[in-house]
Formats: sequence, structure tokens, C-alpha cells
Amino acid sequence: MSTTSTTNTARFELLVGLHVTNDAQYDQYRAGMTPTLEAHSGHFRYDFRISEMLAGQADDPFNRVFVLSFPDEETKDRFFSDEAYKEVRAQYFDSSIKSGSILASFTIT
Repeated sequence: MSTTSTTNTARFELLVGLHVTNDAQYDQYRAGMTPTLEAHSGHFRYDFRISEMLAGQADDPFNRVFVLSFPDEETKDRFFSDEAYKEVRAQYFDSSIKSGSILASFTIT
């Protein structure tokens, strides 16, 4: 099992749920955005494919749930504003999902 090492510093994180409809295209999105994510010192702390959503307020049941981790909220904002990220998102993300939601944002220490 692969894990990401952690230190005792605080991290800003997002818990995200998606309903992915095109796995191959979503995989291209992830491959394309990961170098930019890592350039902003971000990573996927957890990443799950799920088969059943038992409760929730989503329009469509989530089949992917993950936690994105950044050094702080400002770094998260810079990542999502990065032109390289926005190009990959426009090319692959929007047409590979039906719906999605940021379920929570929080700082861990």
C-alpha cells in the first residue's frame, strides 16, 4: 500500500464527491492535472471509488470521493487559478463527470 508521508504542519484540505460518467476521460484529467497539483505542493491524501451512496443531498450518487491536500488555503486558490490546470479541466473534467460537490473544507494539524 502506498502512502504519502506527512509532517506535523497544518494542511488545508477539500473533501470532494463526484459522479464520474467517463472513467477513461477522467483518468486523462487526473494525469494531466497531477503535475500542476504537485507543483503547488498539493496531493490526493485519500481517493476512493465507491459503489453505493447510502445518504446525501447530491443530485446524482457519488462514485468517486477524495481529499485534496494543500499547504494552506491560499495555495489551493493559486492551484485552481493556474492556467495549466484550467486548460486540463476544460479539456477533460467537465465532460467526464455528471455532477460534483465540495463536501467540506478544513484545516488539519
